[in-house]
Amino acid sequence: MIPREQERLLKQMAGWFPVLSVTGPRQSGKSTLVQAVFPDYEYVNLENPQTRTAAAQDPVGFIRNRPSNLIIDEAQYVPELFSMIQTAADERNQPGQYVLSGSQNFLMLKHISQSLAGRVGLLKLLPLSYREASGALTSEGSEGLTPGLSADEFMLKGGYPRLCASVDSAGELLPAQLFYSNYLSTYVERDVADYLDVRNLAGFRKFLRLCALRTGSLMNYSLLARDADVDARTAKAWLSILESSYLAFTIEPYYANAGKRMVKTPKMYWYDTGLLCYLLGISNLRQLLLSPYLGAVFENLIVAERLKSYLNRGKEPQLYFYRDAEQNEVDLLDYSNPEEPALVEIKSGQTYRDSWAQGLNRLGELLGVGKSGRFVVSRVEDSFAARQAQVLTAADWLLSEVG
Repeated sequence: MIPREQERLLKQMAGWFPVLSVTGPRQSGKSTLVQAVFPDYEYVNLENPQTRTAAAQDPVGFIRNRPSNLIIDEAQYVPELFSMIQTAADERNQPGQYVLSGSQNFLMLKHISQSLAGRVGLLKLLPLSYREASGALTSEGSEGLTPGLSADEFMLKGGYPRLCASVDSAGELLPAQLFYSNYLSTYVERDVADYLDVRNLAGFRKFLRLCALRTGSLMNYSLLARDADVDARTAKAWLSILESSYLAFTIEPYYANAGKRMVKTPKMYWYDTGLLCYLLGISNLRQLLLSPYLGAVFENLIVAERLKSYLNRGKEPQLYFYRDAEQNEVDLLDYSNPEEPALVEIKSGQTYRDSWAQGLNRLGELLGVGKSGRFVVSRVEDSFAARQAQVLTAADWLLSEVG
């Protein structure tokens, strides 16, 4: 098992809550993580048709006849279990009784809010972060090995654990293109099909690629709907599905001055840049580095990895961007630690220019953020302190600790 940053957090939460819920996209490593952290718990998987039938027919007996230390995988398939888990957890009144995991997050969270509100600790497990995938963590979860994976390689490949761990008899790793092709087919056929009629499945696949083309751009639902040949209401509903299944997320603009005319439209990003590259038709590193979408993919990498860093520590990220009517713009404002906010300009170029920090200086003066909180993250070879900002390599930014 590849060491995960959330191992320690999961153990802590088991001492605080009677029920734990681990959600995240398919293939992010949820089942592997919970079984590794709780090896003495009984494990049942409701993906198994026989187990699912038994649970649905007799939810009381299914819970009563098993130990209180129980992992239920794909729990969303039998919603009748949630009320019984609530009853059993309340009777025992002990922490760490049940661990629930599932990939259909919209169903999981719906059932949790209905039956387990106030009793459950929620964790989101995303694909591997760069810190995890590069080998920068030891088995104890602390910093250790020298990273063996470049930021560019990670940007192309992404962080789904199977891509790092699946090896054939010849020692070859699972090709990313094959993985993502099968991943999207499984996602559409198993997680999305129930929410769309059959005629819309092909349209939804087209919608995924259109969203990829708009990565890091202001969301224009009308244009997106027109290009996808659906109405704006459908486009918003489909984007909500992407967000609920932890494939995509949006960040909101930051409002610094009520008197200024500000952009009010969010930007969309993907949790995993490997999936993004696949949707953009980018299959190797040379294609990525020469692609007109390199800037958008690199920006996505920097934003998504910062979001992962907070979630992996159980902290709620407060990430924004800034753009006003005068075209003043900064790519990322990190207000997750209000005492130490960070302003970040993201550039995919390899040659630093002072002009990259101009927006940081203007916004830094407006918000009272000093030079120590102003960063330019780019693909330069080495990090250094420029006259106007801290200039960081992608790897140094991705490996840095969040406050």
